[in-house]
Amino acid sequence: MAKTVDEVADAMYTMVKDAQGMKKLKPMDLTKAMIEMYGDEVDKKLCKEAIKQLVNSGRCVYTYFGGSFLELPHREGAAND
Repeated sequence: MAKTVDEVADAMYTMVKDAQGMKKLKPMDLTKAMIEMYGDEVDKKLCKEAIKQLVNSGRCVYTYFGGSFLELPHREGAAND
């Protein structure tokens, strides 16, 4: 049974959250991990849609440090008050 965009997006979000502060994940890292995890249930197109959903919803943001990475949005110091 094929996975939905929501299911893949949730799995990607969990990976990004777990890696926060230890490793920065590239979109292709997430895509490869999802294909490895779910096999034929997902493809690159579905993964791309899931990443798009994460970014558009604000759950993840793109950062750039010599390459594009997906991370959780950073909270500014003043926002913590």
